[in-house]
Amino acid sequence: MPNASTDQSSNPTPISRIAIIGLGYVGLPLAIQFCKADLQVVGIDIDATKIDTLREGRSYIGHISDNLIEELRSQGSFTPTTDFSAASECQGILLCVPTPLNQHREPDLSYVLSTGAALAPHVQPGAVVCLESTTYPGTTEGELRRVLEEHSNKTAGVDFHLAYSPEREDPSNPDSQVERIPKLVGGLTHACRERAIELYSHAIQTLIPVESCQVAEAAKLLENIFRSVNIALVNELKVIYDKMGIDIWQVIEAAKTKPFGFMPFYPGPGLGGHCIPIDPFYLTWKAREFDQHTRFIELAGEINTKMPDYVVEKVIHALNDQRKSVKGSRILILGLAYKPNVDDDRESPSYVLMEKLEALGAEVSYHDPHIPEIRPTREHPQFAGRRSTSLSKLEPFDLILIATCHAAFADLDLSGCRCPVVDTRNCLTNKPPLYSKA
Repeated sequence: MPNASTDQSSNPTPISRIAIIGLGYVGLPLAIQFCKADLQVVGIDIDATKIDTLREGRSYIGHISDNLIEELRSQGSFTPTTDFSAASECQGILLCVPTPLNQHREPDLSYVLSTGAALAPHVQPGAVVCLESTTYPGTTEGELRRVLEEHSNKTAGVDFHLAYSPEREDPSNPDSQVERIPKLVGGLTHACRERAIELYSHAIQTLIPVESCQVAEAAKLLENIFRSVNIALVNELKVIYDKMGIDIWQVIEAAKTKPFGFMPFYPGPGLGGHCIPIDPFYLTWKAREFDQHTRFIELAGEINTKMPDYVVEKVIHALNDQRKSVKGSRILILGLAYKPNVDDDRESPSYVLMEKLEALGAEVSYHDPHIPEIRPTREHPQFAGRRSTSLSKLEPFDLILIATCHAAFADLDLSGCRCPVVDTRNCLTNKPPLYSKA
């Protein structure tokens, strides 16, 4: 860690007002938690629709209630805006913006860098700027630092503090409460880290200092690569055991009775969410700069991205058994969210399944109790505006494909269903006559 002797750390202004930039699935819950900790929070987002919704006291995230947003708004503790200059009065600024991949599966830091450029002129002396977005090691101390210094005429670690603290969100998990999730904190200098810890200590119970921003960035990637690799393993075993006539779900249930040395992971139709499908490729890209090749990580990514093809093959066989072709078949996908009981559809494999099945000539509908209408997405804009289909009439469909194991589906009675049901999540308690797993 660089020498901290030049840090602007003498008599720092107490932290009472912060700005959170990016009010999505990470930024909005974090803003709420800081409001509960009696800090004044400015929520900044370039999406004017989101800001208007929040100003009206409404939520656009399923597990956050309208009543909570209205309460914070009426109390005056939460101020949503599109104006970056509102950060000029804040002692802490947290960046919670997207870090997607581009069309070549390379890191796209445009949101981080454009946010840094817009924010930089408004960073007050002594403020701490902390990036939360997942990225490759070196981003905070490299690209973000440069853009902040270039557009502010200030020096990081001298005029303002710079830190990195990766988000750790698990929507729908009752144990995943923002204040209770241990939080890693790394800083450009020792004083930067301490100022970031001071900021987060208002709202987070357990803070874990690490040696540098790069250690924190690398740790976040490790967490998600660990999951990606293990999910790829069970996805590959699913295909192998299926050929052997062995149910992978029964195998996992048996294996997880071992009280040590095993952690259960579960197969699916592909990877979803912002983290696992994307984050490992941030490291594979950065590793090439050091002439290193991440073969193990890339193989896991290859296996996971091919799972929708395996599911489509299962759909083809199920229809073929009924002497039907995919072309012209009416298929209903149950579940658009990438994980159970949330309205989060980021990188959902359901979209890939829809694309592949429609490319084969199928007529595809979806039902999801958490997503009544598909919102515009960067990756699949053609589906925007499509609405969830009612389950009251299943007769028109030639096949039902279960892609997400929402609690609402577990006891779904499909006993009277005359069409094949293909289940990618081992979801149904009551199996219909024409039932198969994928």
